[in-house]
Amino acid sequence: MLDSKQELNTLYHQDLYQWIETTIHKIQHQNLDQLDWENLILELEDLGNSQKHELESRLLVLFEHLLKLAYWQQERDSNSRGWKGTIIEQRKQIKKLLKRNPSLKSFFLEIVAEIYQDARDITIVKTGLEPLIFPLEPFFTDEQALDENWLPDEIK
Repeated sequence: MLDSKQELNTLYHQDLYQWIETTIHKIQHQNLDQLDWENLILELEDLGNSQKHELESRLLVLFEHLLKLAYWQQERDSNSRGWKGTIIEQRKQIKKLLKRNPSLKSFFLEIVAEIYQDARDITIVKTGLEPLIFPLEPFFTDEQALDENWLPDEIK
């Protein structure tokens, strides 16, 4: 087992998995004075950021497919089943993520409008449709976005 903080720091940059295993072992044995605190803090911050990134990514996909389903009429007949499947999948994964991380709910509320704008921009490019077809603001409430039984009225 590595003992010096310098050795741990070197291990962190050469073999992250081994660094994690070593850090876990030191915590389990309460060798807290031997921890590589600087990199441990970085990893914990990164872990939190990865949860936020996953939420942003899943919302982007969800909103993009809601936009396609609601406004890309020319492709709806041939693609709606796939879009609906993706919508269901993303909603389920977002709900699981929020259940595991309830404090992300406030982050969700903060980013809905921004992620919707990103999804709108992407959907405009992917569909080639006129930008004015897509609403500037979300056409759903925050609750509807995650409601597995909600789809735009004309789609149900």
